[in-house]
Amino acid sequence: MTLRSIADAAAGRHVVFTGMGSSYDACYPAVTELAQAGIVATMLDAAELLHFRTAILERDAVLVAVSQSGESVEVVRVVNLAKSWATPPVVVAVTNGAENALARAAHHVIDTRAGVETGPSTMTFAGSLVSVAALGRVLVGASAATVVDQLDRESELAALAIERVLAEPGLAEELADWFGTPETAVILGRGPARAAAEMGALTVKEAVGIPIESLQTAQFRHGPLELAGPGLAAIVIATEAETLDLDLGLADELVRAGSRVLLVTTSERQIRGARTIATGPLDRALCPAVAIVPIQLLAWRLAARHGREPGAYYRATKVTTHE
Repeated sequence: MTLRSIADAAAGRHVVFTGMGSSYDACYPAVTELAQAGIVATMLDAAELLHFRTAILERDAVLVAVSQSGESVEVVRVVNLAKSWATPPVVVAVTNGAENALARAAHHVIDTRAGVETGPSTMTFAGSLVSVAALGRVLVGASAATVVDQLDRESELAALAIERVLAEPGLAEELADWFGTPETAVILGRGPARAAAEMGALTVKEAVGIPIESLQTAQFRHGPLELAGPGLAAIVIATEAETLDLDLGLADELVRAGSRVLLVTTSERQIRGARTIATGPLDRALCPAVAIVPIQLLAWRLAARHGREPGAYYRATKVTTHE
């Protein structure tokens, strides 16, 4: 099924994006871009949608259901419920492979083709970002050919940026030393960068088994700013042009309060006292796939230091199949 046919089916309908975990996180850039184009799109995690808000799907809706495995219980249940109605929404599945419960239930399927993955979702997260971005841009009105060509070029630039980050000698060890043993740890991001912030916190929890909170950057000032000080380790993702000055200013403020700050940014500007990783200019929909790499390296090294096998699950499972 082509992107154009999906866009035709979605014309004039309310678009609802849903998923769980990193699949949900991957929706932030597309929903932001749609809003900037004046298109109303809703983003709800599948559990909230399933148990409390299904009414928004009952009339002229498109449900974009993102699940890397295609088996996440809440996503599959909400799709099957909606399809049982007399006037069901148009269901678009974004998933890794077409032989799964979600793909079989959907009207249209976008296969990320990320391949087999173990441990916290990394390849599939990047694949979902690209696929959801393509869908979002076609819904805005761009031609499928133009979108595919653009994202092909921009994906190559993102891959090169990831290679540059990975090429920094000893970066994982340095980041683990930087992190230390803080009393509190946060990852802050806005707009599309929330995809990296949310996925980053999830990765650290999954891989390392330690608490770390993801917050929308502005929300951090509304109370949590009291956490600033020597006991705080803060990762500030400053990749959005609209709020770059605000985000760099907060990073500087946290440094001056004595916090340990890792700044991941598309800018070349430096904040004295912060460890800065500059990604260079990137497509905003794909930037989270690059911005999360330092956090993934941190999680990998911290897992080893905590005596855990990176990527292994001790209580959770790779695919959540029951609520």
